[in-house]
Amino acid sequence: MTQTTAATSAEVGQTRTKWQGLTLSIVRVVVAFLFLCHGLQKMGFFEKPAIPVGTWPGWYAGVIELVGSLFILAGLFTRPVAVLLSGTMAYAYFVVHQPDALLPLQNKGETAALYSWIFLLFAVVGPGTYALDTLLRRRRS
Repeated sequence: MTQTTAATSAEVGQTRTKWQGLTLSIVRVVVAFLFLCHGLQKMGFFEKPAIPVGTWPGWYAGVIELVGSLFILAGLFTRPVAVLLSGTMAYAYFVVHQPDALLPLQNKGETAALYSWIFLLFAVVGPGTYALDTLLRRRRS
C-alpha cells in the first residue's frame, strides 16, 4: 500500500467517524423529542386528559418518560438513562400491549417495541459526538 493510499484511507475513516457521530447525535435528539411528547401527553398535554398523580404505572411511566427524555435530549447520563428507558418500554410492551395479541402490529405495541430497541442502542453505542456526556469526557481527559 502506498503512502497516498494509506493517507486517503485514514481520511475516509475520520470522515466516516465524524458523520456517524453527527448522525447518532441527530437521531438521539429527534427520538428524545418524540419521546418527550409521550411523557407530556401523559401529563395532560396534547388534548388528552392527564393521568391522575400517583397512578401506577401510567403516571410513573410519564414521569420517567418526561425526565428521561430530557436527559437523552441533552446527552447527559445517556447510557444509564437509556437502559432505564429501554426497560420501561419493554415493560410497557410486555405488560400493556402483548397480552392483547402476539404481534406488535396486532397489539398496537410497535412504538413501545421500537423505543425499547432504540434506547438499548443508545445504551450500547452512546450519545454521539454532540452531547454533554461527550463534552464532559473530553474535559476529564
